[in-house]
Amino acid sequence: MLGVRHRYVCPIRWADLDLLGHVNNVRYVDYLQEARVDLLRAHRWPETAGDQNTADATAALADAIIVGRHEVTYRAPLLFSERPVLIECWVTELRAGYFTLAYEIFDEDEAGARTVYVEASTVLAPYRFDIESPRRLRPEERAVLEAYLEPVPRERPAPVVIDRDRAGHYPVHVRFSDVDVYRHVNNVVYFEYFQEARIRLFSELGRGLPGDDTLQVVLAQMNVDYVAPILLRAEPYDCRTQIAQVGRTSVVVEAEIADGDRPLARAHVVLVFFDPATGRATEPPMDYRAALIGALG
Repeated sequence: MLGVRHRYVCPIRWADLDLLGHVNNVRYVDYLQEARVDLLRAHRWPETAGDQNTADATAALADAIIVGRHEVTYRAPLLFSERPVLIECWVTELRAGYFTLAYEIFDEDEAGARTVYVEASTVLAPYRFDIESPRRLRPEERAVLEAYLEPVPRERPAPVVIDRDRAGHYPVHVRFSDVDVYRHVNNVVYFEYFQEARIRLFSELGRGLPGDDTLQVVLAQMNVDYVAPILLRAEPYDCRTQIAQVGRTSVVVEAEIADGDRPLARAHVVLVFFDPATGRATEPPMDYRAALIGALG
C-alpha cells in the first residue's frame, strides 16, 4: 500500500530568476527545503490520551536534521508567476538513522494534468547539534514518516574523484548570510558555490575563443554529497572543478569543496547545450568542444 504525499504551496520570488528568466537551479533546492520543513512541522499529536495539549511529533527533525545527499533532475524551465508552484514530497526509504524524501515540483491544470519542473530526492539524518553527533529516529518520528512511505531502492552512486592537477580552482568565500542557526553553511548554498566554480571553469576554457551569443547551457542533473560541514571563517575554502565527460550536446562536470586535503562536499553535474531560438539541445561550437575535450586530460 502506497503512503500519502505531502503537498506544499510554494510562492515564487522575482529574485529567484536567472539571466534566462527561468527559476535558477539553486532556488529549486531552496524550494525543496521549504517543502521538507513544512512536512515535518505539520504533525501535532496529543501528548497523552485525553490531554488537550499537543506536541510536535517531528519538531526535532524539522529543527535538527542534516542533509547527506541531494539528487536533483531538472525536467523543464519554470517561469515567474504570481501563482505559487506546487511541491509534493514523500518517503522512499526509512532506516534507523536516516531516511530519504522524494519530491516533485510541478504545476497542475484544472483537469489534473501536470507539468513537472523538477524531480528530486534527499537523504536526511536526525542530528544532535549540542554534541555534534547523529542519532536514531524516535518511534513517534518513524510513525509519521511511515505514513508517507513509498519504498524505492536507492542505488549507490559512483564516487566523484577529483584530479587536482587538471581541475580548475575557485576560492569559496563564505558569507555570513550563508550560515544557518547552527553556524554551518546551509545545504542550499553549496549549490551556489558549485555554480560559481563551474562558471569560472567555463569562462577560463572559453577565453580567447570566438564568441557565440546564441549558445546557452542548462542543468539536466545535479547530485551533491555532503561529507562534512563548512563553517564561517575568513579564509576561503578550495573548490576544484573538472570536466569528466564530453558528449555530443552535453558535458559532465565534477567538483569538490575541500579544506586542504579534507573533502567537505562533492558534486556530479550534467549540463546540456541548447539553442534558445529553438529550445532544443545543440552541439557546442567546434573550438569550444575541442577545449572541453582538451580539459579531460
